[in-house]
Amino acid sequence: MLQQSNTPESDWISTRLLLVLTGVLLGLIALVLVALIVLVTGLPVTQLMGQALNALFAVSSVQALWYVTRAAGLLAYLLLWLATAWGIAVSNKMVEPVLQGIFTYDFHQFLSLLAIGFVVLHVAVLLADRYLPFSIAAILVPFVAPYRPVWVGIGVIGFYLTLLVSVTFYIRRHIGMKAFRAIHLISYLAYVFAAIHGLMAGTDSPLLTTQLMYASTTLVVVFLTTYRIVVPLINNPSRKLAN
Repeated sequence: MLQQSNTPESDWISTRLLLVLTGVLLGLIALVLVALIVLVTGLPVTQLMGQALNALFAVSSVQALWYVTRAAGLLAYLLLWLATAWGIAVSNKMVEPVLQGIFTYDFHQFLSLLAIGFVVLHVAVLLADRYLPFSIAAILVPFVAPYRPVWVGIGVIGFYLTLLVSVTFYIRRHIGMKAFRAIHLISYLAYVFAAIHGLMAGTDSPLLTTQLMYASTTLVVVFLTTYRIVVPLINNPSRKLAN
């Protein structure tokens, strides 16, 4: 599995990267909260903020909110794919001379957190959308959404699996590496569910560019996974894969 670098230089880079990405994630969450307050409340201050946001981004438009949730969903998928592919590539040691310091375990973890951040943005905007409003239950409970409940439900389950895998980053010392690696395998299923959700529930899926995106990213994961399984068997046919 992934190995974490412990040199002072890599620790300094990892700490700096953590601060930057944490700031980005907190900024996104703060932006979502501000937008929801502006859209939901009717206070004079929020009315002024709403007018300012509408002048800049046309947030009063139903289409604007729909564009935001679509963009956030696509970005969340791409970040989750990158986190998945990155983790497999690091564990494969395919480009080990390049994946040092900043390009190691911590960056894989940060990508997962950024993906979760964009998923939060994706669902938060759905709560504020007036064209096809989602309730909190529709977002949190699988298969009860008013829009394509099966495919949305698969996406909800994929999000929960991603959360579970991400939590193990912080408790791996308590659960042990064997359990950590076993739970980490769920990330494959989380990615598959996210891809199915995006392809079947996304309104951009009929576009050729979107279909090519899902196809190419999935092929990358399939290739990296096949490489991880086949190459050790070729190098040592009697070896059983621990992972």
